[in-house]
Amino acid sequence: MKTTHEIDILKQLFENLSERDKHQFLSQITSSQSAIQKVIQPREVKACPHCQSVHFVKNGKRNGRQNFLCRDCNKAFVEQTGTILFGMKKDIAVLEKYVHCMIEKYSLRKCAEICDINLATAFAWRHKILDALQKMMEQVELDGVVQADETFTTISYKRHHKNFNLPRPPHKRGTVATKRGLSKQQVCVPVGVNLNGLSIAKIANLGRPNVTDLQKVLGGKIAQNSVFVTDSLRSYQKLSFDMGLNHILIPRNKYKNGVFNIQTVNNYHKRLKDLIFGTFKGVATKYLNNYLVYHNFVNFAKDTKKNKEVVLFDFIRNTFCQSRTFEISKRPALPI
Repeated sequence: MKTTHEIDILKQLFENLSERDKHQFLSQITSSQSAIQKVIQPREVKACPHCQSVHFVKNGKRNGRQNFLCRDCNKAFVEQTGTILFGMKKDIAVLEKYVHCMIEKYSLRKCAEICDINLATAFAWRHKILDALQKMMEQVELDGVVQADETFTTISYKRHHKNFNLPRPPHKRGTVATKRGLSKQQVCVPVGVNLNGLSIAKIANLGRPNVTDLQKVLGGKIAQNSVFVTDSLRSYQKLSFDMGLNHILIPRNKYKNGVFNIQTVNNYHKRLKDLIFGTFKGVATKYLNNYLVYHNFVNFAKDTKKNKEVVLFDFIRNTFCQSRTFEISKRPALPI
């Protein structure tokens, strides 16, 4: 009865407020409630991660997590099985905070400090998330006006300290190649972009690329009837012919051909170098493909930071990606 009486008093006080004060009061209440706790809903399990069967049942709980049992392959699994979250000891809210740090392009030390995790854990989480993000980039198809060009960076053996023999004398990162021009000391990264913020990039080879090298990255990734704009490299002419594209060639020592140019892909190259050498102070070549998808999603894609956080967090929770911590550092020095 006392509670009901107090509610009636509050209602009367509310009715005596002006319309402006009512709106202000309600907005403060709403913001206060949302700030109390943000609940992350469990992921909906739609299929067995082992055999993709939809015939599975609940099989009790362990440590507060729902277990499932597949009726077809007879294997047990949980919500996180098959994703990068499997085996994670931290609460999923910590991972959500870490995704925010990645969108903000914070350093590993700053990410570790904000999320209260070990530096090695921060490193492993970054590459697990980027491994999953590779799956998203595999689904990208460029259409419309597509610009393509390659960029180069010297081979980096950063963080190769144990049980690894450098094929050359060590030097400070950022040092230019000892050979002039394009040589096997430089990693070639073909890049394709369109005007809608979609992009494709991947390590193809060392030195100058040929048609086969370009095909590895751009083959099957450009929709037919697209306008393919490139520089005068002959390999692009053969590639565009094989893919049935409308090819616009920018002549040597020119920056445009009519209304067409390759300024968007050149801007992509600049922002990529700023990310790798400015923000992250250089990255090892064996991790470069991951930083390419990092750049594609965080830097180049057209969307707000908040939306990117939501998309990335939801994607890594629902994407099957077997990425194990102990395997990350064992990747080959040259991922070609």
